Amino acid sequence: MSSSQKRAIQNYRSRLSERGLARFEVLGRNADRDLIRSLARRLAEDGPDASSLRAAVSQTIAGEPPKLGGILAALRRSPLVGADLDLSRPHEEGRKIDL
Repeated sequence: MSSSQKRAIQNYRSRLSERGLARFEVLGRNADRDLIRSLARRLAEDGPDASSLRAAVSQTIAGEPPKLGGILAALRRSPLVGADLDLSRPHEEGRKIDL
C-alpha cells in the first residue's frame, strides 16, 4: 500500500472513532452475512431500537433467564389501565347430562 492509501485509511478510522464506532472483522457462515450486516447497522444507529436489540442479543448469548414480572409490567403499560372495566361474569352451574 502506498503512503497516501495508509493515510486515507488512518483518517477514515479516526473519523469512525470520533463517532464512537470501530471497524472489526467477524467470521461466520456465508448464509448469515446479510443478517450480521443488518444487525451491525442497526446497532450502529444507537437509537431506542438498538438498545432493545442489544439487550435481547446480550440476554440470549448470556443464557440468563428473563426478568421476573415481565407480564405484570406489560399489563401495567396497557392502554386499558384505569378504564374501570367490569370484568365479572355470572356463575352458572352448567348443564345436566345422563351418563
